[in-house]
Amino acid sequence: MGSAGDNGFGEVRYAKSGGVNVACRTSGSGSADLVFIPGWISHLDVGPEDPGAARFATSLHRFARVVEFDKRGTGLSDRVPDDKLPTMEERMDDIRAVMDAVGLERASILGFSEGGALAMLFAATYPERTTSLVIWGSYPSMIKRPDYEWGMTQADLDLAAAAYLDRWGTGVGLGRFVPSRAHDAATRAWWGRLQRSAASPGAAIALLRMNAQIDVRGVLSAISAPTLILHRRDDFIAPFGHARYLAEHIAGARVVAFEGQDHWPWIGGDLDQIVAEIEEFLTGARGAPEPERALATVLFTDIVGSTERAVEVGDARWRELLQRHDAMVRAELIRHRGREIKTFGDGFLATFDGPARAIRCACAIREHSCGLGLEVRAGIHTGECELIGEDIGGVGVHIGARVAALAEPSEVLVSRTVTDLVAGSGIAFESRGERQLKGIPGEWALFSVP
Repeated sequence: MGSAGDNGFGEVRYAKSGGVNVACRTSGSGSADLVFIPGWISHLDVGPEDPGAARFATSLHRFARVVEFDKRGTGLSDRVPDDKLPTMEERMDDIRAVMDAVGLERASILGFSEGGALAMLFAATYPERTTSLVIWGSYPSMIKRPDYEWGMTQADLDLAAAAYLDRWGTGVGLGRFVPSRAHDAATRAWWGRLQRSAASPGAAIALLRMNAQIDVRGVLSAISAPTLILHRRDDFIAPFGHARYLAEHIAGARVVAFEGQDHWPWIGGDLDQIVAEIEEFLTGARGAPEPERALATVLFTDIVGSTERAVEVGDARWRELLQRHDAMVRAELIRHRGREIKTFGDGFLATFDGPARAIRCACAIREHSCGLGLEVRAGIHTGECELIGEDIGGVGVHIGARVAALAEPSEVLVSRTVTDLVAGSGIAFESRGERQLKGIPGEWALFSVP
């Protein structure tokens, strides 16, 4: 088995499957052995560039030795001609080749989305190599059939294929896969990069259409491995009816439902609960999730005098103003690479990977709000934050909120930490002196952005 580079998750190696090189890697040192089968497209190097995807992977590493691979035709594995796409048998050969290459005789199999159908077929065909089976957001048949009501219609598939072919590599489809991140610039950029890296437009559409032909309903009764089915109730890509069908046709299978529409398990705010279910299923015990921390710049915005303005203009006009304001803020967040965390009725909490972008975004929001006849205040702080699923917390967030609360109408107020980090950026500041922040020890030097 040959090897390539290491991106911090484990060294990428190549397993030989017939004449095809299948890229794979092993990470983690837990007691369970787990083979992860990805969905439609994947890329071992680009995948972990998304913080949520990386956290999902490292959470599994706590209790399992995880083997990941790019299916042939995608990612770092050998490409295949669009008119000679791999059969399900060849894909199962690839799984066996990867397991042999890393020295796994038996393992638990985790299948995600389209990878779930392959995982089910593998478990039924090779029970001697399958310890247990975990299915996330998957289905036995992607397409509706005369005797199967779930899934998309052929017309739906054709429309999706046309959109993907036209805009592949731009992050197309993000709103379908993860509605909660539809307006998130960082996630869209990552998804676009993953698309470009994982497959060409023609290959992606060919794989999509091939996946639509898969129907593993006939093999479900042959699955003997203990099976855990994890699914979100309102998954936009894979309706929950798929999960119910699988539970009814796989002997002894257990379903755990999660709330939300997002198809990717690492987005939706319940990652710790999802990982806990997998850990308990594989090991018999739940481990306490380790809080993850990272440096981030937080931006709080708030419309000044919103209640008074709502009374002044009336409910209908106020709703229209709010909608225009929210659309404008989201557009500026995209333009400045910010990530929307949550809204507070008439305000936003967002994060940035750099304070200069946060300042410029806040100033743009202030300017465009004036054009709507609104005044906003904004507070910015850079500090260590706790990553709590899709939310954030910790002292850094509290400081940002306190700074925002002290801002005057139409003021962008920042902490000393922010000014120190943007030295040389050309951004000017005016001192507002040292202030006490409610609940935060000490005096804090604050600065206004003209």
